[in-house]
Amino acid sequence: MTGYRADVVVPCYNEDAALPQTAPVILDYFRALVADPGNGLAGFRLILVNDGSRDATWSIIEGLSHAHPEVEGVMLSRNFGHQAAMLAGLSIADADVIVTMDADLQDDIGAVAAMIAAYEGGAHLALGVRNDRSADSARKQGSANAYYRLLSLLGINIIENHADFRLMSRTALAALLQYREVNLFLRGLIPTLGFPVTLVPYRRQARTAGETKYTLRKMLRLALDGITSFSVMPLRIIAALGALIFLGTMLATAWFLWVRFAHSADVVPGWASTVLPMLFLGGVQLLSIGVVGEYVGKIYLETKRRPRFIIQQTTSPELDAGARAQAARG
Repeated sequence: MTGYRADVVVPCYNEDAALPQTAPVILDYFRALVADPGNGLAGFRLILVNDGSRDATWSIIEGLSHAHPEVEGVMLSRNFGHQAAMLAGLSIADADVIVTMDADLQDDIGAVAAMIAAYEGGAHLALGVRNDRSADSARKQGSANAYYRLLSLLGINIIENHADFRLMSRTALAALLQYREVNLFLRGLIPTLGFPVTLVPYRRQARTAGETKYTLRKMLRLALDGITSFSVMPLRIIAALGALIFLGTMLATAWFLWVRFAHSADVVPGWASTVLPMLFLGGVQLLSIGVVGEYVGKIYLETKRRPRFIIQQTTSPELDAGARAQAARG
């Protein structure tokens, strides 16, 4: 397989500290791949998507696009979130293979060579999998492991320790873009495509500069999106819990009646038998309403069909045309 091109999509949010260091590394790496006769990569384009940054990220992207012909920038009208920013870049990409990665380069860029080899071997998806997360904090490692275990228990088909570092063929990307849902969880959608997949292990790196943009609140939001977008198991758990509570209440009622009429002298008056069940059932009801409300909220957002991202401007007429075409497709 020879003569194919690659688009590299990198979402950027407040990356003015990291981008001047990581963008040259990405450019040099892919230039070396193009120069290597051992693969068929004939050229590449680096698409940097500014996700409503409040710092100088867009100015840096503009400077990079002027200095390097391979770099093209996309500015979203506001912060739509990491997943939407990545989808914005994917919607414009038109190369034979598309690579997605984060701007901090914590995901080892050296694994891209193995991804390309997998593509040349017939894989439509080459997914980077972190087999060494020693660079992450103990809290980050523990929360990530617990999250993947929870998703597995809920029956969600997800690749453990795979984030958004991947290579996709043009065919796989076309299939992904057919999904029109507003609540995006790309790492959950990818395994549902059904194309041949190759897993590429790599070691997680320390962040080059700046600080992580995935705060605890954003991580919890992403986790909740992953669960509610791909599993109805929480609703079934609520139904099972309701049945168990009903059964327990009937048994407790029978026991109280038996004690009251058969052993009235042994009954000790108290508020516990009244207040605690009320508090317990009230808490279960509020929790259940919250879970059901989360699903209803997702339905509400989907039916409104609001745009998943809005492109304000780009650094090239070619990308402007792609953005208009994407807007026409909805």
